Amino acid sequence: MNVVVTGGGTAGHVFPALATASALRDAHGASIVFIGATDGQEARLVPEAGFRFVPVRVAAAQTRLSFATVRAVALAIGGSRSVRPIVRGADVVVSIGGFASAPAALAARRTRVPLVLIEPNSVPGVVNRIAARWASAVATTFEQTAARLPAGMRIERTGNPIRPEIAAVPERRARLRAEACEAFGLAADRTTVFVFGGSQGALHLDQVIADSLPALAHRGDLQLLVSAGPGREAEVARAVNAGAALRVAVVPFVDRMDRALALADLVVARAGGSVAEVTACGVPSLLVPYPHATENHQEANARELVTAGAARMLLDRDLSSSTLVPAILSIVDDAATRTAMSNAALGWARPDAAARIADLCVDVMKAPS
Repeated sequence: MNVVVTGGGTAGHVFPALATASALRDAHGASIVFIGATDGQEARLVPEAGFRFVPVRVAAAQTRLSFATVRAVALAIGGSRSVRPIVRGADVVVSIGGFASAPAALAARRTRVPLVLIEPNSVPGVVNRIAARWASAVATTFEQTAARLPAGMRIERTGNPIRPEIAAVPERRARLRAEACEAFGLAADRTTVFVFGGSQGALHLDQVIADSLPALAHRGDLQLLVSAGPGREAEVARAVNAGAALRVAVVPFVDRMDRALALADLVVARAGGSVAEVTACGVPSLLVPYPHATENHQEANARELVTAGAARMLLDRDLSSSTLVPAILSIVDDAATRTAMSNAALGWARPDAAARIADLCVDVMKAPS
């Protein structure tokens, strides 16, 4: 079984793609080739994971007609021609979306190779929305995504694939919590709020967290783990009062998310692809959707989780220390609320998404053309 996996750009795209590739290899003996952008995070992460990587030049397009849009289309068509021989030899193409997926998705159409799309957001991205017209199936994370896709196509809510070490957090929580406390210099007997804005951080969130620390300084029962983003940890660290009862650990990046999520009693984060990992770990969340996300898809993501009871939402335009502090305390100071939100998160999550998508790919491959 030969499979082309494509897409990327950000870690939020690459990690689900790698989880799917691993499930296809381990459960079905698939031979994997990964096609992605020359300058995306996949260019580093895919070879590190042990998969063959084929780079293509791509560029992001704009919703309006512009030079950037014309260039993006031209690169996608040119890239499609260059990867067509690889795609022609595949039994199925699996696309996680993003502009890095366009060349292989186009090549799948030209060569009539079955295409399975993975859509991690409630509002499909532009490439997936176009490619859905010839895809064999779409694997979704959010219930509301189906209404935004062509009628009559095969849509399955599989969830967004997560890394195996994240899926294992619920059963390994005690050991991972102990490791996290040692790694971050935190305490096992405090309630932990884990704040992160994605692999590159979130500037506004960092600023408001820094402004909020004085209001929490007296809380000797609380601690914060803040992943501020590369080069921005100093801004938050400067706001930490050395004499405060509150304990705060500030890092530029968390490379062991399994430890951080095992330690967390509440997550404060954006509402992108990471919500699949947070919910699979059963952690309540306070979501602050990124306001400039394409078609405001992060707010749509957050609203579904709020409806499910797994999260609460605070819009970025309303984000300040005066709104964030009470929002955090209303959850951390109410054990019953945290338990209910945790159970709702686990009920919404699909920790076996990678296996579900791998099975879907095999089913699509075997279906008559």
